Amino acid sequence: MKIYLDNCCFNRPFDDQSSLTIRLETEAKLDIQEKIRTGHYSLGWSYILDFENNANPFPERKTEIKKWKKLSFSSVEETPEILSAMRDFISNGIKPLDALHLACAIALKCKSFLTVDRGIQKKDGHISMIEIINPIDFAMKQELKT
Repeated sequence: MKIYLDNCCFNRPFDDQSSLTIRLETEAKLDIQEKIRTGHYSLGWSYILDFENNANPFPERKTEIKKWKKLSFSSVEETPEILSAMRDFISNGIKPLDALHLACAIALKCKSFLTVDRGIQKKDGHISMIEIINPIDFAMKQELKT
């Protein structure tokens, strides 16, 4: 299964873990990453992930996240189709960078878009081309299938 993790998802383990929700999202995300390493899931990557990660002010985070690009099945660069999809998502109330992530994930033909951003998650019902899901819900849904 092809999946896409947005930048906030990649950064979740570096967040303050004092909140139960953040700890659970971190554990789910780490489990998903282990399944990427073992080939259970295929990770999609994009130029917008590179852009956001390069702007990360924390060198250790930047280095760790960058390693995941090497484990991705494919990376996508900007195209007119991605920009068009991004504009459509923006018209549905999604922030521009988030809209670019979604457009890239769809261009990569990913089944699921994993994010810890509640704002994007609320848009799941409005976007039919990809499942927008929290890592906890994704992990639980996959466990139910086994």
